[in-house]
Amino acid sequence: MDRDELKAMAQAELDQQQRFRCRILCCMSTPCISSGATAIFEALQDAIKSGQLDAEVEAVATGCMGPCSRGPLVTVKVEGKEDVIYEHVTPDLVMDIIDKHVRMAPAPSLDGKILPRSIPFFTKQVKTVLADSGFVDPERIESYVARDGYTALGNALREMTPEEVCEEITKSGIRGRGGAGYPTGLKWHMVRKAPGERKYVVANGDEGDPGAYMDRTLMESDPHRVLEGMAIAGYAVGAEQGYVYVRGEYPLAAKRLEKAIRQAERKGLLGNRILDSPFNFRIDIRMGAGAFVCGEETALMQSIMGRRGQPVPRPPYPAHKGLWGGPTLINNVETFGNIASIIGKGAEWYASYGTEKSKGTKIFALAGKVVNTGLIEVPIGITLREIVYDIGGGIPGNKAFKAAQTGGPSGGCIPADYLDVPIDYESLARLGSIMGSGGLIVMDETSCMPDVAKFFMEFCMDESCGKCGPCRGGTVQMHRILEKITDGTAVMDDLKKLEELCLMVKETSLCGLGQTSPNPIYSTLRYFREEYEAHIKDHHCPAGVCTFAKKGGLGLNKVA
Repeated sequence: MDRDELKAMAQAELDQQQRFRCRILCCMSTPCISSGATAIFEALQDAIKSGQLDAEVEAVATGCMGPCSRGPLVTVKVEGKEDVIYEHVTPDLVMDIIDKHVRMAPAPSLDGKILPRSIPFFTKQVKTVLADSGFVDPERIESYVARDGYTALGNALREMTPEEVCEEITKSGIRGRGGAGYPTGLKWHMVRKAPGERKYVVANGDEGDPGAYMDRTLMESDPHRVLEGMAIAGYAVGAEQGYVYVRGEYPLAAKRLEKAIRQAERKGLLGNRILDSPFNFRIDIRMGAGAFVCGEETALMQSIMGRRGQPVPRPPYPAHKGLWGGPTLINNVETFGNIASIIGKGAEWYASYGTEKSKGTKIFALAGKVVNTGLIEVPIGITLREIVYDIGGGIPGNKAFKAAQTGGPSGGCIPADYLDVPIDYESLARLGSIMGSGGLIVMDETSCMPDVAKFFMEFCMDESCGKCGPCRGGTVQMHRILEKITDGTAVMDDLKKLEELCLMVKETSLCGLGQTSPNPIYSTLRYFREEYEAHIKDHHCPAGVCTFAKKGGLGLNKVA
């Protein structure tokens, strides 16, 4: 296939879509499926068939539409009219939707089911990576191509040198979306210049933070966007083999990625002589076994190579010596999701969003004590207040905002005093947190902060691979002290020991899991020390979560 044939495929798909008077898009991402979307989609297909509407109405299974807590979600597209989104759809409403939009019949049962596009949840977002999510059928390559899919790859192969592609990524200012925020262009240049006969590109889709599902959604909803970004990266750095490392608990993402790879190969968009160019690039999937530590790049590479998923010391870094000793480019799947837009629209366009040092947009999984939970994409630099109160719709029950946890077990809690601080890499670091992969858990006045720290420390303790002593033993000891604090048996000396353990684990652990595991403790002690002291000195939990007659509280467990 060449670029002319790619354009012809896109036009054929657009012509096909325009044949229908009405297109009904049904969200078939994991959150909506779990709330009954499969039955909705089947009911749509049955109603169209039984009503002999096949020539007028098309039912399309799409990816995530965003407001996950309001699912199942259905979007109705009618030529010349504004799209209509319905929330909490049930199978018995399907015929009413068809009657209203196809037969123009009244449908009072749909009153109160419309989700206006004008609400801040939608208007405050800027979608780059998620631009096609909710509109394309993730299991049909034609659907992606019709929205300019693989055009950026064709432009890169025909109009740019590998060096120019790397330079465009550098000029965009994009930083790695996996958590550390390392400059993406710099990493690409390092791999491109590294000597090596075989080079590799790896998409890290092993997110494991509690409450986070950004990568899963992207892989489920728009798999070709990830593949196109990887192919552009392969061309830029000189690699012919790529791997998508998918978390073991993401079977739907793996299934759709596998199907997307096969479709792209059949169309000549992956494999040999891509788009009739000399460039060859293949992508394979590797499934993780559920180990959180495999999100760390050296452990991830060990797992891909069939070894036990444990971190190894650096240097050498993967850019110089990675998979099977070859230079390896590892980026988060969200990072790859940005690449086609940067190449297609230009580095200057991308850099127009964000802050001076943190460019572009960021996807967050908004969860916890907030009215609108779901997946959002916002310009970096937006304030936490805008996310919580505008996009999120505020705290249920008019309760007070207490803190937001960003960065998962590696991050920290941001208190109400900093609601107006911009969300970017530098600002979060100053507050003792990190951007992380994009989990954002909102907590209200009913959350107990020592209990929050205990929740995340228990997670780190369970997920420690055990290779190094500081993480293996230190997380256990920190968790034991937090248990004593929340069950009322701790003394003030325990608080001193906890802080000493945090420092030891942070400075001596082998990999990022152990090095950052104390962060939730550090941040909660920094901003909510009085709660720790109330538990120890007064045997009182200010949030009313910890019952000292029995161990443990459920404050965060309820949130998560």
